[in-house]
Amino acid sequence: MRASNLAAADPKSGRYIGKRWHAVAIVAAFALLAATRGNPQAPAPAVPSRMKEASIPVHFTDIRKSAGITFLQDSTATEEKYYLETMGTGVAWLDYDQDGLMDLFFVQSAATDAYKPKHPLRCALYHNNGDGTFTDVTEKAGVGGAGHYGQGVAVGDFDNDGYPDLYVTGYGRAILYHNNGDGTFTDVTAKAGVADEGNWSTSAGWFDYDKDGFLDLVVTNYIEWSPKNNIYCGEHRPGYRAYCNPNNYRGQKTKLYHNNHDGTFTDVSDASGVGKPESKGMGVVLADFNNDGWTDIAIANDTWPNFLFINKHDGTFEDVSFFSGIAASADGRYEAGMGIDAADVDRDGWQDIYITHLDFELNRLYHNNHNGTFDDATYSSGIGNKAILLSGVSMKFLDYDNDGWPDILQVNGAMVDNVELYHSEVAYKEPLLMFRNVGQGQFEKASEQLGPDFMRAIAGRGLATADFDNDGDVDFVLNIRGDFPALMRNDGGNANNWLEVFLIGTKSNRDGIGASLTLISEGFVEVEQAKGGMGYMSSSDPRIHFGLGKRTKIESLEITWPSGQVDKLKDVPINKIIAVKEGTGIVPKNFPKAPAK
Repeated sequence: MRASNLAAADPKSGRYIGKRWHAVAIVAAFALLAATRGNPQAPAPAVPSRMKEASIPVHFTDIRKSAGITFLQDSTATEEKYYLETMGTGVAWLDYDQDGLMDLFFVQSAATDAYKPKHPLRCALYHNNGDGTFTDVTEKAGVGGAGHYGQGVAVGDFDNDGYPDLYVTGYGRAILYHNNGDGTFTDVTAKAGVADEGNWSTSAGWFDYDKDGFLDLVVTNYIEWSPKNNIYCGEHRPGYRAYCNPNNYRGQKTKLYHNNHDGTFTDVSDASGVGKPESKGMGVVLADFNNDGWTDIAIANDTWPNFLFINKHDGTFEDVSFFSGIAASADGRYEAGMGIDAADVDRDGWQDIYITHLDFELNRLYHNNHNGTFDDATYSSGIGNKAILLSGVSMKFLDYDNDGWPDILQVNGAMVDNVELYHSEVAYKEPLLMFRNVGQGQFEKASEQLGPDFMRAIAGRGLATADFDNDGDVDFVLNIRGDFPALMRNDGGNANNWLEVFLIGTKSNRDGIGASLTLISEGFVEVEQAKGGMGYMSSSDPRIHFGLGKRTKIESLEITWPSGQVDKLKDVPINKIIAVKEGTGIVPKNFPKAPAK
């Protein structure tokens, strides 16, 4: 399916200049088979009635300057239009020193054959001071990664020592930093065997696919591009050269690394089945999609079929991408898949999937049918074509107003920086997008209600969510191409009640990734999972967030751990961050709250 090297403008894409492929007949055939596949693995809880309260006023305020964050993403842009330049870089939240406050890590690019910056470029780690400010601790921590053209980042405690480690993807190789527990990190890539040498890694995620109590690593790789095969695309006149369509390049393969429990990993990509199909991976989310208690893999591919790998419990995965219905859009198109996340949008107990695409395409919401298949619910959910002129890059589900229904936050920004020359109706820099869940998985656009900082036009790339000030509502950070980041504080979301849960695994992996949490509050049921990956090349707050609306009592919180341990908690407090230890219950842990705004 490799496309020929065309240089004509594609009238349906502001991102690339080249050819798109469609597969209506193939997808239709597989969809017919999917209709008869599988049975639900577990009964769904009763769907809560439409208990939607009126919207509360929420604004997002960019406090980057006052927070002391001076990191500047370098796009490494040149007239050569190297494919690397357009991607941007990711961002991560992690509590690297375990003081109860979420710290920030920004991924940076590097020099190229065509771009030589005046000063060496490096990633940046910022310590959260707990008062709304951050301190750059990169040099002490040893995570600058100078010379490494970084792309994304995944956070996970791979050795179960209680301190989160960093995996930084990039062009040509990746880096694994082990957290030493004293504010420093050590590059252990060579020993661990996870360099992904020679590949262009984008997103990555940690999860325990075989339930042995240690986190394994999945890495998405992109395309076979290099400066030597950098094609000229676009019109041959000044200013019109453009970044090419990925169909001009062969895709790479997904990697799966098994944790050997001794600081080393084994490449099981082919043996597991995950690494067999060609891919053009951009985003990944690791969640249990068939409610069998085992974590599966969903990957957003760029102009290529999206992947869904179902865990077979024996170290292998079944590729059900076409059978499931998420490989393509309802009309059989392979779109520019980038950001991806999963959530139970209609509170039926099953994980649904959202994938972002570029302008003149639709951002797709796939509804889980409980039988191994998904329906394209983009229109039936109310999302439709409301963002058809925006280029969706990253996204995250979050309950920004704490009403108990997961909303959709989408980061936009065209990939082609001169897109206006080809499509006058779209722009390179674009505002953020919020789809508010108004109940039962129905969405309405709420962007304009969230303040001027939210509506500022940017070339958005990496997105990660976190309650960085521990005040009970979800904030977020953006890594913006060629610009300073945005640190968006949620002002008002905690007018509704909430609960946050920090998981501490014992028999299970320390992060509790793969755990399922069911909360019942005055009859309202919320099912959440501790997932890996999520979004586009970024990593979010690992704490599980529950919005409670005006509900003031939690009847129960049940946690099913990957080990099979089930903890049933009663008398759970509201408006508090709690730590839950596997097999023990709620344990003391300090989560300092930032001073009132």
